[in-house]
Amino acid sequence: MGQVLTDWRPDDEVFWKDRGYAIAQRNLWISIPALLLAFAVWLVWSVVVAKLPAIGFAYSTNQLFWLAALPGLSGATLRIFYSFMVPIFGGRRWTAISTASLLIPALGIGFAVQYPDMPYAVFLLLALLCGFGGGNFASSMANISFFFPKKSKGNALALNAGLGNAGVSVMQFVVPLVITAGVFGGLGGDPQTLSEGGRIWLQNAGFIWVPFILLSTLAAWFGMNDIASAKASFREQSVIFKRKHNWIMCVLYTGTFGSFIGYSAGFPLLATNQFPDANALQYVFLGPLVGALSRAATGWISDRFGGGRVTLWVFVAMIACVAGVLFFLGIKEQPGAFWGFFAMFMLLFLATGVGNASTFQMIPVIFRKEIPRLMPELGEAQQIRQGEKESAATIGFTSAIAAYGAFFIPKAYGSSIELTGGAEAALYGFIGFYVVCVVLTWWFYTRRNAEIRC
Repeated sequence: MGQVLTDWRPDDEVFWKDRGYAIAQRNLWISIPALLLAFAVWLVWSVVVAKLPAIGFAYSTNQLFWLAALPGLSGATLRIFYSFMVPIFGGRRWTAISTASLLIPALGIGFAVQYPDMPYAVFLLLALLCGFGGGNFASSMANISFFFPKKSKGNALALNAGLGNAGVSVMQFVVPLVITAGVFGGLGGDPQTLSEGGRIWLQNAGFIWVPFILLSTLAAWFGMNDIASAKASFREQSVIFKRKHNWIMCVLYTGTFGSFIGYSAGFPLLATNQFPDANALQYVFLGPLVGALSRAATGWISDRFGGGRVTLWVFVAMIACVAGVLFFLGIKEQPGAFWGFFAMFMLLFLATGVGNASTFQMIPVIFRKEIPRLMPELGEAQQIRQGEKESAATIGFTSAIAAYGAFFIPKAYGSSIELTGGAEAALYGFIGFYVVCVVLTWWFYTRRNAEIRC
């Protein structure tokens, strides 16, 4: 059908069965590995910072948490812009361009960590550039939302996001392995000597992604499609800033995805800081993996039982899990405390994954119900198209706001530890925020007389 789809009707069952399904699936399964790589590059500092002191970089704990947090700050900010790019440039073109941009921080990290006298400012800049990976999520989700019919949109978005989110876990599993060997031979540079006498190739934490980024860029450029009917200017999309439910969903998605990405960024350093003898780095990849897989596997639950109802109970579960983390931090000197702490975080990651899927399932439902009320002068077909455009823009924009969790959660840990000697103050703050999310979800989406039950 060509790179630009001029006739795209996913809700037409005949069209979907004959042509639409195959095209949508191809675009989805090219999008997923591109998004996985974006998450891997975005959060790579979460592992790299834990190794810097051992190879001669004399940074304070707060400086290390800054490096772990800054990709979240830049990634979230870039998402605000990326969320509007697909209707302007086209999903195929923007996916290829944004994936290729990951080469800059991946190569930069690979070279910079080989020089212990490298100024701290350079590392701050590289941490900010890793935000290119964070920005990609907004455009990727907005793009995939255009390809699927209402009946399967929730599951498609859950697959794209969930398996894309797995990039964090893949990175936290792969990087500790590849830095133990000279994977690229002489091309990769010399190893660094650890303080205890061993050797590592920390540059591989950046270099390992380069060939895969190149392959994914080519796959996106030659294998994906642009949808002509999805074209819209920024002005057309900016109507979402006037929509109350756009801002409510920003808060709720910050509670779910913001927590997932923030805990992913801060978990390795928090675990090693609070339990220095537990050798935590060999286990931390499991948290993002649990969160990513639970998101990919649970989209159908919200399609069946309602995203609002699922989201409400997710926040209740998250409050209980953070309380559990606090309990085990309070007894961290006792035997087995690390495993209790670890188990609570695994349950917390599980809950964030389910909530990530449920909140994104809510957005198309909300706008499908809202547009006929807000714009009754439009015909039914125009209302459907308008709802699709607004929900896609809202998905991108809410993901942008939520991504600030990747900055605030690690930074909250660092500030709490610096000011009070422990992370407890930050965790109590998270509980307070989740209580607000419970109230908002109940009032607007799940109570009997809610404005939009979903």
